[in-house]
Amino acid sequence: MNAYDLVIIGGGPAGCAAAITAARAGARVLIAEASRYPRHKVCGEFISPESLTPLRYLLNGSDLLVTAPQLHRARIFVLSQVIQASLNPPAASISRLDLDLALWNSAVSAGCDAQQQVVIRSIEHNQNARFLCRSSIGDFNAASVIVAAGRWSHFAKRIEDAERSKPTWLGIKAHCAEACPDPSVDLYLFKGGYCGVQPAGTGRVNVCAVVRSDVATTLDRILQLHPALRSRSLSWHQTMEPVTTAPLIFSAPVPVRGEALYVGDAAGFVDPFVGDGISLALQSGIAAAAALAPAWQDHGTLTQAAERYRQEYATRFAPVFRNAAKVRRLLSLPAPVQYVVGAVLRLPAVSARVIKSTRTRT
Repeated sequence: MNAYDLVIIGGGPAGCAAAITAARAGARVLIAEASRYPRHKVCGEFISPESLTPLRYLLNGSDLLVTAPQLHRARIFVLSQVIQASLNPPAASISRLDLDLALWNSAVSAGCDAQQQVVIRSIEHNQNARFLCRSSIGDFNAASVIVAAGRWSHFAKRIEDAERSKPTWLGIKAHCAEACPDPSVDLYLFKGGYCGVQPAGTGRVNVCAVVRSDVATTLDRILQLHPALRSRSLSWHQTMEPVTTAPLIFSAPVPVRGEALYVGDAAGFVDPFVGDGISLALQSGIAAAAALAPAWQDHGTLTQAAERYRQEYATRFAPVFRNAAKVRRLLSLPAPVQYVVGAVLRLPAVSARVIKSTRTRT
């Protein structure tokens, strides 16, 4: 059996960030991705300013960040109000088709054993190594494991019966042609969900929505749920078939299970409207690999590494989930109260504070 310092389950942004960090620290890394690149993912494709520094480190000089459309402002459409905020430094817009492939190629360049269409079926304890990973192509020994397999892999938290009884939240995304997109990330709020729109290259926008299934299940229906969005979308035509994901369930993150470290959506799914999902994925992947490094170098134990990561997650990442949940509750208030909240958020100092509270600490 092949022996590795680290086996990473999942090759999205969080898994690749962990793989690149570990390989550059001298670890022997296997990264196993169940699907095949390139592929679309339901994602707002918003690369926050907090994401850009880790991406420069991870992509090591790639021109992807240079050519990406820059976003200089954010607009939130609440009822008839528009809340605006400058993005300084600017954010970027990068399709998951391009971002995931670039990160995967960077992991390969860093020396990782990167395997696509490989399913890790189980993780077992082994006398000779800390973990025995059984996969669709054979077994692997691993001194440590990072799970980056997304929200609903068989390693992630199960859906509780109480959650099953609630209306299902779903995500849907497509690219649409638009003649001259503004350099802005726009969020349209409506009863039962919201829809984000931002440039996705020349003459094209990324349209990504989160909505309750009892409100809408198709993109065409979603575009009718806010007057400003309906008016804007009249000239659009889709340049790709919509992709969907469900259910979306928001809960407190769990970054460590046993002695396996969980990163990205596998640890916890943050509300997409905060625009911090990619940053959380990248930075939690880097943090998990850094926490494990002393264990590979015989300067500590795996238990110590797991506790180090748990504490860092609680300090840097968990507050984003708590603050996002507070904002989500505000968005579910009756329309008259939302109007008052919107008026308050139009104050620059208030909007800046809310945005800061939902950003990952660097």
